[in-house]
Order: sequence, then C-alpha cells, then structure tokens
Amino acid sequence: MLDTLASPLTGSRVALEPIAERHEAGLRAAASDKRIFAWMPYKLSDPATFDLWFAGVQEAAARRELAAFATLDRASGTAIGSTSYLAPRPHDRSVEIGGTWLAAAAWGGGANVEAKLLMLAHAFDVLGCVRVELKTDARNERSRRAMEALPAQFEGIHRQHMVLPDGTLRDSAWYSVLDREWPDVRANLERRLAARA
Repeated sequence: MLDTLASPLTGSRVALEPIAERHEAGLRAAASDKRIFAWMPYKLSDPATFDLWFAGVQEAAARRELAAFATLDRASGTAIGSTSYLAPRPHDRSVEIGGTWLAAAAWGGGANVEAKLLMLAHAFDVLGCVRVELKTDARNERSRRAMEALPAQFEGIHRQHMVLPDGTLRDSAWYSVLDREWPDVRANLERRLAARA
C-alpha cells in the first residue's frame, strides 16, 4: 500500500500530483481566501502557517505518514487546492481521505467530486482497501453534506477529538465507505460528474 499511496491521479477536470516545490506558489495563491479554512484546524491563508503546512506535509510524506496532493485544474494546470491520504493502515487495509481544501472559485464545479472519485478508486481498486475514512469538524455542515452525497456512511461524533490552535476543542464527525459499498458510490460519483459535463 505505502509504495503506491502517492501515485499521481488524473481525471478529466482535475489532476492530483504529490506535493512538490513546483506547487508552492500556486497553492499559496489558492489558499489566500480565509473563507476556505473556516472549519479547518489550520488557516493556510496566513503566510507563516502556509509555510509550516507546506514543509510539514512534505516531511510527513517522506516518512510515509501521509500522501499530500496538489489539486490542479486540468484545463489550466493551475493549483486549486489540496487533498491527502492520511493515517494509512496497511495491515487493516484502511486509509483516510482528508486535509481537503479548494479555492472558493472551484467550489461546486465538480473538482471535489472528481478528486474523491479518483482517490476512492485508487484506494479500493489499486491499494486494495476495505475501508476509507473521512472526518470533519462536526459543525461543518458543507463538508458533512459533501460526505453524505458520496454517499459515505455517518459513523458518529468523536467528542473533544482535537485541540484547535486557539485552544478550543473540536468534535469530529466520522464517515466511511467500505469496499462492498464502493460500486454504488462510484456509480453515484460518475453520474454526478456526467450531469456537470
């Protein structure tokens, strides 16, 4: 699993490339809107925070703790956000998709739908996962609706799951897709993309 976790993934709308130095300027520009990070534990619109995040995801990827991707608009090649595979557990054949953010201009245009299709397909069809996890701040209704639209199954709330940078405690809503659910999820995502063509 770990050998192919960071494989580039390409669709018709987006390409997911493992984050590298060549993506820094584009990702920094895409992250400049504070609205993107309203529910995230980090605010990449702050230049110093972006610097720490950018270095941190590359270091964690080198240690094989995650695979962070730059999400690129296929038509222009412009960076429009990022997403990651987190918490790989090869023995359990499980991985989490998270750390996902998109420039506001890309919201609702199908980029997130296709990125999830690419990542889920890679997880189930290539990595051999039996479970893919997703989580969000329990108050983030937009993200929760997106997970439910996959459809991922709601598994519950982990109370006081994270301490945020400002010291407040975050409850996290957890979702999952299992291998037996993947064919229906794939068909749904493909239908949604076709409707946006």
